[in-house]
Amino acid sequence: MLLLAAALTAAAAPAFPEPPKTRDEVLAALRHADAATRAGAVVWIANRGGMDDAPLLHERLRDESPFVRGFAEQGLWLLWGRSGDAGIDGLMARGTEEMQAGEHARAISTFSEIIKRKPGFAEGWNRRATVYYLAGDYRRSIADCAEVLKRNPRHFGALSGMGQIYFRLDEYEQALAWYRRALEVNPNMVGVEINIKGIEELLREKRGRST
Repeated sequence: MLLLAAALTAAAAPAFPEPPKTRDEVLAALRHADAATRAGAVVWIANRGGMDDAPLLHERLRDESPFVRGFAEQGLWLLWGRSGDAGIDGLMARGTEEMQAGEHARAISTFSEIIKRKPGFAEGWNRRATVYYLAGDYRRSIADCAEVLKRNPRHFGALSGMGQIYFRLDEYEQALAWYRRALEVNPNMVGVEINIKGIEELLREKRGRST
């Protein structure tokens, strides 16, 4: 997450106009005719904003510029991953490293500690849901995704994650419904769109064999 923040900031310097300096300038820049100006405002929010700013980035997921839409998606992940507590953020980094190393039991323990300390932090639940999925514990992953969505109903990562889990469980109608919800929130998820088409085709074939 920190690397992504750095990448956003680095990308902003050569490509964008003079960055906004105040929140009022940011709000105006988000609706500027120039795509680079809008993208610069998205970067400002991604690096300095909080969860209350998430609706602003959700709006930019439907920007006419794919460049702006991509930055808005990355920006939302940054907002979601920022707990406001240095200790929690350190645990998040450690748990993510453990998850990426395939140390599932350790990662689950780390993310469980985050949830214990800060149960309102949706991304702690989301990371543990991801580890449970990777470990093949799909029912616990579903339960954690549900906790994410209680706290952040437009978390398109958790919505699409539900689709992945139900697909693994061969519950294709459920998978399709969750994937469609994810795409409604974030229409830029090409992989989800491909999965929807694949499941629709699979269901057509199954219905054809049953008639």
